[in-house]
Amino acid sequence: MDKLRITGGTRLKGRVKISGAKNSALPAMAASLLTAGEVTLENVPLVNDIFTTRRLLRELGVIVEFEPDHSARLRAEKILSHEAPYDLVKTMRASVLVLGPLLARTGHARVSLPGGCAIGARPINLHIQGKITVTGTENLMMAASLAHGQTILQNAAREPEVVDLAEMLNRMGAKIDGAGTPTIKIEGVHELKGTMHRVIPDRIEAGTFLVAGAITNGDIEVLNSNPNHLTSVIEKLREAGVNIETGPEGMAVRGNGALKATDVVTKEYPAFATDMQAQYMALMTQANGISFITENIFENRFMHASELMRMGANIRIDGSRAIVSGKGRLTGANVIASDLRASASLILAALIADGVTVIDRVYHLDRGYEKIEEKLRSIGAQIERLK
Repeated sequence: MDKLRITGGTRLKGRVKISGAKNSALPAMAASLLTAGEVTLENVPLVNDIFTTRRLLRELGVIVEFEPDHSARLRAEKILSHEAPYDLVKTMRASVLVLGPLLARTGHARVSLPGGCAIGARPINLHIQGKITVTGTENLMMAASLAHGQTILQNAAREPEVVDLAEMLNRMGAKIDGAGTPTIKIEGVHELKGTMHRVIPDRIEAGTFLVAGAITNGDIEVLNSNPNHLTSVIEKLREAGVNIETGPEGMAVRGNGALKATDVVTKEYPAFATDMQAQYMALMTQANGISFITENIFENRFMHASELMRMGANIRIDGSRAIVSGKGRLTGANVIASDLRASASLILAALIADGVTVIDRVYHLDRGYEKIEEKLRSIGAQIERLK
């Protein structure tokens, strides 16, 4: 099992290019099941969740070919099975995204309860009932695209990944209106055609590097990123004293060494993302004062707190609220990553900790961050992977 070894104390400086969003690429890959035509995707991140989805789609009969330039070609001329294999579904929650397109294309779909990060209850009934959930909204959009008549989704998720999928489906011939708002209307069509689609940048990876620049008092240009997808995160970081500039090519973060404690509450988009909560907690350990971090999305998403405390952070958990007292001196330690974003928070803490930190179970990290240690090393981090 791989580990990361990080020596803290280096100020990060340079340019880093953000990969495509895996949470956009995954539903886009699943959407290839809706048509017999070829779907070409660009800006696909090469992370483990993408490779798992490739295996899953191939089991269902989709021809999937990846190219070195981060593009992928998918063709589902014939669906071989309407059942997603359990051994793949159990490893990744996003595998449930084949449910909607399989049902729409074949009239049948059988998918077991999916796995993924152990961050709290994520019941599949939200997909069946059409409640506010990103993958649930995406599943229903795909299913409704080939359904008879009109489907109206109310209380729909508004995330950029939902909008990205809707734009792709519309280019395939779907009739979807209202994506990005709480109400989405879909007029079913008889068939969909192939298309070419470029996956949007990963807003959570971009946010993670913004925090990396802030926590190390660094100077980083975050290229191939869309600041419009990170408005709440940018506003909160600026409130905490972080200098962030936005432009047509992305963003730049310049630390000023004077972070101040600022409270945050996670909510559905466009509010502060739960996927940035762990990284923000690492940042607040270095802020002057006491900050209150309230987690409203997942009830078990403070597992990184105990590992941060192992490094010397002053954090107290009170139900759905974490109370962080800064500015605390962190010391390198052996820590364990419990989920994808927890992994990122431990890396951020390790970057400014005294001495060496070894992070175990980084397979979580590999599910959603493409070559993050190489990107960090390119801007000055002392980080290496231990096989």
